[in-house]
Amino acid sequence: QVQLVESGGDSVQVGGSLRLSCAVSGDTSGDYFVAWFRQAAGKEREGLALIYPRTGATWYVDLSVRARFIISKANARETVHLQMTSLKPEDTAMYYCASDPTFPPSNVRWSPGTYKYWGQGTQVTVSS
Repeated sequence: QVQLVESGGDSVQVGGSLRLSCAVSGDTSGDYFVAWFRQAAGKEREGLALIYPRTGATWYVDLSVRARFIISKANARETVHLQMTSLKPEDTAMYYCASDPTFPPSNVRWSPGTYKYWGQGTQVTVSS
């Protein structure tokens, strides 16, 4: 079992920055991968970025996300961050971290159903 707790969500102005954190606990002795997703009101949950904390390898859903968001791990690999910059109103959403012990292939990497463990989410609101 793996437990995930997100933090760092806040209300910010357009153009601002935020760093979200995901604390991973439980059975972290083996391999696991951590992804960030978000879900805006009335929309489907969408994947943003993925990291393999053991090596720091990262993947992003597309270049537009990579241009403004950076996923990283703290020195202790049990914490994963999502640094978000140049925030826009359309970034308003609940942000979730998710984890799975297996590396997700590209065709399902951004599908929520691929990930076994989820946090409760942290709210990000961007206003103009």
